[in-house]
Amino acid sequence: MNVKQYPAVIVHSLAHARAVLVLGQPVTLLSAHGAALYAGAAWWLALVKRAHLENSAVPLEDILDCADASGLALSALRLGQRIIVLEPAAPGCASVAAIAASLGCEVLTHRPAALDMSVPGEARRLHDWLHVQTRPGDSGPTVS
Repeated sequence: MNVKQYPAVIVHSLAHARAVLVLGQPVTLLSAHGAALYAGAAWWLALVKRAHLENSAVPLEDILDCADASGLALSALRLGQRIIVLEPAAPGCASVAAIAASLGCEVLTHRPAALDMSVPGEARRLHDWLHVQTRPGDSGPTVS
């Protein structure tokens, strides 16, 4: 499995996801750093599912950040999360990556460059972020 090269946007809520998807542009929804630890994989999967149901024509990838929590990463994979971020120093990172690969899933060891919807003023940049950036680095400096 290879992550598509859609621009990534960090969303912290269903409202953020809706604001991103309503623009109708291909996108990767990225959770906040370590969201698996405090919100959980089930919350993330429900948020993405609901947002995508409301905007089903929009090409979408989603990534859950598990920080260094290998156990939570495995749990997310069992629940159906297809792409996760797991820090390379996490205990058993290589084993988690091997299990993910056997399931047709992917483990990223670094977060992709992304626009963060919680940063004041970044929602105003969203249109340009989604329309201009077609490959990593295309839109100049990135926000993470």
